[in-house]
Amino acid sequence: MNRLAVIMSIYKNDRTDFVNQSVNSILKQDFKNFDFYIQFDGPINQDLDEYLSLMNDDRLIIRKRSDNKGLAISLNELLNEVLPKGYEYIARMDSDDIAFSDRFQKQIDYLDEHQDVDVLGGAINEIDEQGNDRNKIIRYPLTNEECRSFFAKRNPVAHPSVMFRKSFFSKTGCLYPTEYVRNEDTALWLEGFKHGAIMANMPDVILNLRITQALFTQRRRGKDIAGSQLKLRKKINKELEYGIISYIYAYAMYILMNLPPCVMKLAYKVLR
Repeated sequence: MNRLAVIMSIYKNDRTDFVNQSVNSILKQDFKNFDFYIQFDGPINQDLDEYLSLMNDDRLIIRKRSDNKGLAISLNELLNEVLPKGYEYIARMDSDDIAFSDRFQKQIDYLDEHQDVDVLGGAINEIDEQGNDRNKIIRYPLTNEECRSFFAKRNPVAHPSVMFRKSFFSKTGCLYPTEYVRNEDTALWLEGFKHGAIMANMPDVILNLRITQALFTQRRRGKDIAGSQLKLRKKINKELEYGIISYIYAYAMYILMNLPPCVMKLAYKVLR
């Protein structure tokens, strides 16, 4: 049994060239002993389907579904498959990002040394749609105490960079919550802190995260998404007792997410 399972979800709007780069960055990792599970979240474009079907790598395991159910459900289906198999670690990967070749080795070495850590992220480097460097590295808090404090305003880890120890899911007693629109990771971190899971980040940059126009038009805007995030943020602030500043920040983000994309871009550049 390999020590590591990698999980990724893809859907109809994913670009073949982006997925190609993402998948290859996983298959070419310095650490080789893993299984790579990909869930088709409904039908995908024919070129992408053909590309993945022709890949000749025994570590690649593809699961297909005829209808689109969303990222949280897709990840939960994969977790329900891999958790009973006894993998020690489970890594996330998004279909348009590019992992550094030493990502898995560094994360596994860290988790082997820090047996108390249940979920581990790392620093990310932003690239644009063409793969060009945006000259912006995002670093996250390193210790669990710093992560919990940071969570008062923002997510304490970059979701595509995380590697879970299987103990994270036994501690929380849950998988990704599905009731918050496109905020499944935020809701999961709340469950982690509530149930005593230990979170950390490495200072090393381990992932190129692709920033696309969709970040400002689809993922970050709209009353449904903004309202879902505000509801969740209020729940986080109440249950983790963050105080008035966190509520002010939550409402400010709600307003920002309903502004035009050009304003969102500027705010992202200044605040992130």
